[in-house]
Amino acid sequence: MSKTDDMTTTPGGLGSFEPALAVDKPLTWWKTLSIFWGMLSSTALSRCWPALIVTGIWSSSICVINYYTQGTLSIEPTLITVFGTVLGFIISFRTSSSFERYNEGAKLWSHIVLNCRIFARTVWFHVPGDYRGPIADEITDQDPAKTHKEYAMTLIEKKTVVNLLEAYAVAVKHYLRGEEGIHYEDLYPLVPFLSSRHYSFPAIIPAKNDQIRKLRRRHADNLDHEKSGGAVAQTHEVAVPGSFSRPDNRTFWTDTTTKTIAPSYYDAESLLPAELPPRHGWREAFPFPMFFWILGILKKHFRKLGTDDGRQNFRPSKNNVPLEISMYLTSYIAALQTRGTVGDPTLGVLCATLNHLVETLTGLERILATPIPFSYSSHLWTITVLYCAALPFQLWSTLEWFTIPATVIASLVFYGFLVAGEEIANPFGYDKNDLNMRYLVEKIIRKELHAITATPAPNPAIWAFTRENNFLQVGQYSKENSDKIPTAWVNKGREEILSALHGKSQTI
Repeated sequence: MSKTDDMTTTPGGLGSFEPALAVDKPLTWWKTLSIFWGMLSSTALSRCWPALIVTGIWSSSICVINYYTQGTLSIEPTLITVFGTVLGFIISFRTSSSFERYNEGAKLWSHIVLNCRIFARTVWFHVPGDYRGPIADEITDQDPAKTHKEYAMTLIEKKTVVNLLEAYAVAVKHYLRGEEGIHYEDLYPLVPFLSSRHYSFPAIIPAKNDQIRKLRRRHADNLDHEKSGGAVAQTHEVAVPGSFSRPDNRTFWTDTTTKTIAPSYYDAESLLPAELPPRHGWREAFPFPMFFWILGILKKHFRKLGTDDGRQNFRPSKNNVPLEISMYLTSYIAALQTRGTVGDPTLGVLCATLNHLVETLTGLERILATPIPFSYSSHLWTITVLYCAALPFQLWSTLEWFTIPATVIASLVFYGFLVAGEEIANPFGYDKNDLNMRYLVEKIIRKELHAITATPAPNPAIWAFTRENNFLQVGQYSKENSDKIPTAWVNKGREEILSALHGKSQTI
């Protein structure tokens, strides 16, 4: 077998470090059309096309009436200059404020990435390998191989803490999208122990009850259909102290002291997918959201309290999962402090990093909890609609039939800025212009944390004295030259090294 054949391994094999290079295929008309459609759906045109159609019909009607009545509905274009300038400034301010929220959200997510790196690096490198605790004392009393047991327990503990950092980022992603709970494919395997001991932290960001409820029902119906007649996974009854009870959580907790919690294992098929994008349709294009919003208010006004059957079997969001995970990270820091295994500087770094993570979560909550005031947004939309509706009356005298495309183009400019500002005001959703939180979590945080824990900490006593280390940065260096390798300089002594360093500084 040739060397090339050896490098070609199966996916997931031990030697599959790099995937096989995909052969570039020629673009077909269907693929080109799909790429063009994807680019078009990312623009503001996909969110305001119904308003442009209505504007085109309206301007066409006004032009027809003016044509057959010799311009009876035509007025002087003075309002275009006056109100157009004012409206442009207001829309510019609205778009700028939305972009500030988008930019701040990106900065806060970069802080999450930074603090996850610092916390994981500090835990993996600065926490020593010997474990000191009550469990270790029990093991060492029974097992003579105490060192190996302690190192194994420390590695398990440190890896679990690093997994909690990844779980924190994943939980923040779901929390910002209003997806409550931990039973997701990318979250539950990291925190299976979290389901039995919830803290009663209120969720500042409201959950998307309707969307999550429909997805849970659809997912449960599919599982019931596939597993009809099969055995049901058994749950475990455990005694839980009353201080941990949560009566309003009907999924895992009951009112008695014996709580039914999730199974000790998880079924991948019973978990919700990592991404729950909504089904986009024509209802999301302006001005349909305004109509459905008004319809929802009317339904809510005429509906009696307690008649919403959809909420009877659904538990609203009562817990802040990222904040709960921070409590587990705090307990780890407290355990290190109690055992005395690390010094105060290390504890200070861990506490400061965890505080920054919680501070970042608070900043992200502030972005979503303080939306643009409705009075300002509704007034801006009303003025924009009236301005665009008045354009055909003012443009007919100068443009005549070109009034129709001119009105549509002007409406696209104004409506486009408004819908773009509303879209980026909440940068944590599933829109194509939102922050790619999935990339940040899966491609950056997850891979970096796995890379940190994949190998033991490098030993400077090894890498600093390798033959390849040209620590003096001499020009003609070779590892075969026995006079210039680090071990040779060790034998020469401190004075020779300082003299060599002084001579090199003179030549720079």
